[in-house]
Amino acid sequence: MPRPIPRIDIPHTDLWTALFERKDKPFPDSQVLYQCPVTGRNYTYASLRRTTEQLGSGLRRHFSWQKGDVLALFSQNCIDTPAVTWGCHWAGGIVSPANPAYTVRELVHHLKDSGSKALFTQRSLLPVALKAAAESGISRDRIVLIGEERDPGFKHFTQLLDEIPRGTRAKLVPDEDLSFLVYSSGTTGLPKGVMLTHLNVVSDMFMVNSAEGELLKWNRDKILSVLPYYHIYGLQCLVHFPAYSGLTTVVMSSFNLQNFCSIIQNYKITYTYVAPPILVHLAKNPIVSNYDLSSLRMITSGAAPLTKDLIYAVKDRLGIEVKQAYGLSETSPVTHVQRKWDVGMGSNGPPLPNQIVKFVDPDGNEVPTGQEGEVWIAGPNVFKGYHNNIAATLASKTPDGFFKTGDLGYEDEHGNMYITDRVKELIKFKGFQVAPAELEGLLMGHDSVHDVAVIGSYDESIASEVPLAFVVLKEGMEKNEENAQAIVKWLEERVARHKRLRGGIRWINEIPKTASGKILRRKLKNILAEDVKDAKVKAKL
Repeated sequence: MPRPIPRIDIPHTDLWTALFERKDKPFPDSQVLYQCPVTGRNYTYASLRRTTEQLGSGLRRHFSWQKGDVLALFSQNCIDTPAVTWGCHWAGGIVSPANPAYTVRELVHHLKDSGSKALFTQRSLLPVALKAAAESGISRDRIVLIGEERDPGFKHFTQLLDEIPRGTRAKLVPDEDLSFLVYSSGTTGLPKGVMLTHLNVVSDMFMVNSAEGELLKWNRDKILSVLPYYHIYGLQCLVHFPAYSGLTTVVMSSFNLQNFCSIIQNYKITYTYVAPPILVHLAKNPIVSNYDLSSLRMITSGAAPLTKDLIYAVKDRLGIEVKQAYGLSETSPVTHVQRKWDVGMGSNGPPLPNQIVKFVDPDGNEVPTGQEGEVWIAGPNVFKGYHNNIAATLASKTPDGFFKTGDLGYEDEHGNMYITDRVKELIKFKGFQVAPAELEGLLMGHDSVHDVAVIGSYDESIASEVPLAFVVLKEGMEKNEENAQAIVKWLEERVARHKRLRGGIRWINEIPKTASGKILRRKLKNILAEDVKDAKVKAKL
């Protein structure tokens, strides 16, 4: 049987109500929640609430916004993101964040699949946004800018704000109406829309607060926002959680090590959420020594597993404690968080409240404590289903509400969860999901490629997997570095940065497959492991 997990009270309400109509807010309305370190501009709790109401009303007036309309948000991190998000919710809309590194092809899929009625973006992203919007049927007058830069040809979101909000806030059914449509890569190709209801997100926010709220106080701590807001990890932990807990978060548009360290030093940052590659910098990069990071007392890392060596390296060099968390887009996302960095080290910690977590063998039977199985999770934070994809929903959710994560792991006697492998074929590059099938489909369109298989190759220097392609060349083509680089470059022009073949090309005479044609990726991983082993032996000689 699954281990008993504590329960907390979660209000049956929508996200806007949970944030802005609460009776137990411990911090003042003047508390700064989101701070831009470049311009000095910020949002207090009071100005944030007012802006959401003004924008929600303005969306109705300018765009005849209806309950259930989807607003696509194609942007780097920006202090305007929370106001736009909850302004859309005030009007009954659904927010669908898109990766700012998307190519036109990828953004078109996102806009079409989500059925977006408007596109909020930034001036620097207009070249991609304009082309994708045109192909998706979104008119220019529904492309709206956020952030500091303006363009005379497009509305800025501040021009949509009604000085006095008109009408009333949309009435929502928390466990039915969607708050977000986030996109998660699947093994079969293009990303799938993950439907998160208001209750899903509110539940996870309260679950996160039950653990992190014990560690962080609004009148003592400051958070650095560096994880991308379009990703559910950043969205929950760095947008929703600070607004609920009253923590000031200093917002970086994207990661840069010098800026990261400078902000920690200048704003006396005490806490941040990261992915493992940032920890590699903190452990090894000489630039870090130029800054005083003594205010930073703790880091939570998610998106990919950490090695104990890396945790100790950061602690030994900087005195900073690093703990781990686990979650998925489909679970809103956080399901597990370490409470203390040195308790259950190497694990993701125990489950957050109000969930049922079990570990299941290939036959669907629950395995005993300490034995490896696929992680299945049920709870109020588990998503409604995949947008326009009933087959994928049925394949991933059981009739009694468990989500099959596709991750293999086990639980120790104290309830700490350790992730050991993945059932799914997804590659995780710095926390971003990369679907091998999508890259394979594109690579098959290259003139030199006869057959191809893509796998993840672990790169110790960045503590992350990178995509690597095994390629069977067409007859007459030479297996040389020039052709390999040509294929890598060709793919770069067609995908977002995180999907590039950073692991390079490996030539192979035949892709190993089952009789039914399924790629045997485990055999390819074994071939790669042997290549790495041989290279290390040669290096010692």
